[in-house]
Amino acid sequence: MMLSQEIINIILLSGASLAFLSLILAIIALAKLRNDRKKLRILFKGKTAQDLEAIILAHTKEIIAIDKDVQELFEISNTLHSLAQKSIHKVGVVRFNPFKDIGGDQSFALALLDGKNSGVVISSLHTREGTRIYSKPVIKGTSEKYALTDEEKAAIKAAVAIKPTKV
Repeated sequence: MMLSQEIINIILLSGASLAFLSLILAIIALAKLRNDRKKLRILFKGKTAQDLEAIILAHTKEIIAIDKDVQELFEISNTLHSLAQKSIHKVGVVRFNPFKDIGGDQSFALALLDGKNSGVVISSLHTREGTRIYSKPVIKGTSEKYALTDEEKAAIKAAVAIKPTKV
């Protein structure tokens, strides 16, 4: 069975088209390969694969050490935050005259509170005969064991109103 000339021409044309298309794809692939080789030459310039492996392993060890240091710093930060909550950093002062007819505002109430509004309120009453000093414990902004004067309450209120700043 003989193929007609037309079918042979179509087959030849199709083959030539496929060959041309294959040639174009091969040229594109070679260009990409050349570009990749150029990038790899730059990457490996003066190095061997073993050098890169050693560098990666060294960096991994450094990252692990840095992570350990960060964890230690985090723990230290938590400890400092806990200590800061226990230290006195809220202060309120009220000066007053306990006796309307004598002297100026020589008496005072001083509240010294921590981050949980606990601490002490110190009062000083100044008279002609002398000065008396009193202290009362403060827990969560109030004194459960001792009655507070209006001035002591005002000093505590002034101290509680102070909002801690975050660093």
